[in-house]
Amino acid sequence: MPKLSINDLEINFEMIGEGKPVVMIHGFTPDSRLMKGCMEPIFSKREGYKRIYLDLPGMGETAGSEAVNSTDDMLEIVINFIDTLIPGQSFLLVGESYGGYLSRGIIAKRKDKVEGVAFICPMIIPEMEKRSLPEHVVIIEDEEFIHKLSEEEREDFRSNHVVLDQNTWFRYKNEVVSGCSIADQQFLSKIRQRYGFQFDVDSVSFESPSVFLLGLQDSVVGYKDAFNILNNFPRATFAILDKAGHNLQIEQEVLFNNLINEWLDRLVEVK
Repeated sequence: MPKLSINDLEINFEMIGEGKPVVMIHGFTPDSRLMKGCMEPIFSKREGYKRIYLDLPGMGETAGSEAVNSTDDMLEIVINFIDTLIPGQSFLLVGESYGGYLSRGIIAKRKDKVEGVAFICPMIIPEMEKRSLPEHVVIIEDEEFIHKLSEEEREDFRSNHVVLDQNTWFRYKNEVVSGCSIADQQFLSKIRQRYGFQFDVDSVSFESPSVFLLGLQDSVVGYKDAFNILNNFPRATFAILDKAGHNLQIEQEVLFNNLINEWLDRLVEVK
C-alpha cells in the first residue's frame, strides 16, 4: 500500500473507488483491516465513494514517532493527512472506538469539511475509570467450536465478545487481532498517558446526518456515556444493539450494514 509523508511520518493508507471521500479511522491498537472488513462489503455495492483507510501512528504499517506523544498529536497527524491527501475537499467520516473520539476532534477542527459521520462503538470518555460500563456477559456460545481454540485464544475471545461462534472468531482474528499483534505497544503506552484531548472536543454541534452504533453489552467503552453528547448531533440516528459488544460490526453484521446504508441514504437526500 502507498504511504504519505506527514511531519516526517510515513502514514500507511489505501484508497478504493472514486467519488466522495470517506475517511475511515480505526480504534486503538488494531489497524485499517478492522475498518476495511466491515465497510468494504457495504461500499462495494454503492458507487460514488472513495474509501480512504489509514493506519494510525504506531499501528498497522505506520510506525510510531517521537513527535507524537498524545491524542492531540495523533489528531494533528490525521488532520494533516486528510488536508494533504484530499486538499480542500469535503468528506465523510467513519470512526470506530478511539477512531470515534478522533472523529469528534476532526469535527471540532474541520466541521466545515465534514458532510456526515458514523460512530461505531465510539469512545466517549478517555479515562476507563470514569466510563459507565455494563458487566461483561456472553449471550451466545458455540461450545463445540470454542473447544477447538487454544486456551489463550479462548480467554482472549471470551474477554470482550458477546457472541462466541466460528464466524465471530474468524472475523475477529482476521480484522482485529491481526492488527493488534503488530502494534507498537511501547509507543502506544506513551499515548495512553495523554489519552484525552487537551481541549473541549464537544464545544461544537454537528447538524449533518450522523449515526451512533452502540453495543448494549459493550464492556469496553459502554453505551450510556454517548447520551451525554447526543444533543450535539441533532441529525443522529442513535442505535443501541442487543447481542453486541465492542465488536458490534461483527456480532450484529446485518443490523450494522442496514444502519450504515440508511445513514448513507440520508446523506444522499441532503444534496
